[in-house]
Amino acid sequence: MVRSWRPGTLALALAGVLFLGGCTTVGPDFQRPEVAWLSGWKGGSLETLPEGKSPGVANAQLQSSWWRAFDDRALDRLIAEAQRANPSVQVAGMRIMEARAQLGIVGSALYPQMQQATGDLLNVGQRRAGGPDISTTVLELGGRISWEVDFWGKFRRSIEAADAGYFASIAQYDDIQVLMAAQVAGFYASIRTVEVRLQIARENAALQKRSLDITELLYKSGNDSELDVQQARAQYISTLATIPQLEIVLRQTQNALAMLLARPPGPLPELAAGRQGIPKTELQLIVDLPADLLRRRPDVRAAEIQLAAQSALIGVSVADLYPSISLIGSLGLSATSMSGSPNVSNWAMGPSLVWNVFDHGRLSNTVLLQDARFQQLYAQYQATVLGAAREVDDGAVAFARTREQIALLAEAVKAARRSLEIATLQYREGLTDFQRVLDSQRALFGLQEQLVSARGSLTHSLIAIYKAMGGGWEEARSRPVVDDATREIMGRRSDWKSLLAQPLPAPGTDGFAIEPESPRP
Repeated sequence: MVRSWRPGTLALALAGVLFLGGCTTVGPDFQRPEVAWLSGWKGGSLETLPEGKSPGVANAQLQSSWWRAFDDRALDRLIAEAQRANPSVQVAGMRIMEARAQLGIVGSALYPQMQQATGDLLNVGQRRAGGPDISTTVLELGGRISWEVDFWGKFRRSIEAADAGYFASIAQYDDIQVLMAAQVAGFYASIRTVEVRLQIARENAALQKRSLDITELLYKSGNDSELDVQQARAQYISTLATIPQLEIVLRQTQNALAMLLARPPGPLPELAAGRQGIPKTELQLIVDLPADLLRRRPDVRAAEIQLAAQSALIGVSVADLYPSISLIGSLGLSATSMSGSPNVSNWAMGPSLVWNVFDHGRLSNTVLLQDARFQQLYAQYQATVLGAAREVDDGAVAFARTREQIALLAEAVKAARRSLEIATLQYREGLTDFQRVLDSQRALFGLQEQLVSARGSLTHSLIAIYKAMGGGWEEARSRPVVDDATREIMGRRSDWKSLLAQPLPAPGTDGFAIEPESPRP
């Protein structure tokens, strides 16, 4: 018995076959790139630090809020403000919103790509010479639908790329948080260092003013020469001359910090209420493997995820080499007001195939283009990891050697202060000339300057270590990406629905899967 198939049934059967077969995904599957030297890297100068080798439990503070180890509430408040209000932070947050919208655009490709409804209501007329005018009203309604089946995984690869782009934008947002914490802490330490230098300059100026007063009294009494007076005055004025330059540096650094906080230039009231002196603390325990520290850095994660996104785009371009298979359908209704004219309805449904067989290398070279871009990002990823390792080593060696320098300078300052006491006493007793006093004052001031600068450098190198290890972004994951005022403005302007209020994934639950490490994809 032979069974006849109606066209509609045949089309539906063919559609079912296409859907069942539409599970092929062409193009490379991304795997984590190999960094040949990283597995054997022990942290460089970091492992030479006693803290770096100390056993113990991992300190969560090291990863999430290392600056709290300085025990300075003013610094805590400034970093928290910069991580919310800085314009670069807000731009990074908007890029997350952009990536969310882009993901929605790309995801819509899994549904019918064309869904059109059309309608025309026309008054049609004709005027004939010597004859009656003819007019009629024509109504035409129609609908078209076209659904390209994701037979080769082109749309799934596009979603994979957009998904990776979304998580890359989050990693870049994390990186800005790390940068804000390090920059605010660095400027704060610089301000405190300049404040101490100003204090030392004023103290030395006061000391030298007393020496000038003594030489003037001795000169007036005939017991000293004018040369001693002029030398004392020159040294005193020279020390006073350093104060305006330090005040310039102080104000400029305050302005730089205010800019990070999105505030107008000027002194910050928090600095008056904060702890005086240069922030100092010891390096916290480090028990994580150096390779894990580097891979957790937001900039390294962002580079890796961007590489994954580009790998998916290779698959999109490969899919364009294959035929495009779509299901199309249309339905139309046409009616006129002309007497005796019938209403007409029509429909069409079935598969459609489009294959760019003769593209003259356009599609194949697009694959090569995307592959070349992948290789560029691969090289950039390697450079990012190398740069991260260098930052760790630079910070660690600076921290270790500056501590040694501080110990030596502290002894030198102690000796210079004692030398000045002896020289001053001997001068008053007439056992030595005033030049010894001047030399001792000059040496003490110079060594004190070096000691303060070294202590500031020690704090900066410690901040550099924490930044190099990528800590300081975790707390931002629990905060809204968009502040309330901006969310209200954007919500009035466009229909964002829940995208603006959607929270970021918690640390460690980003949801973007990367295959285990392997040689180059």
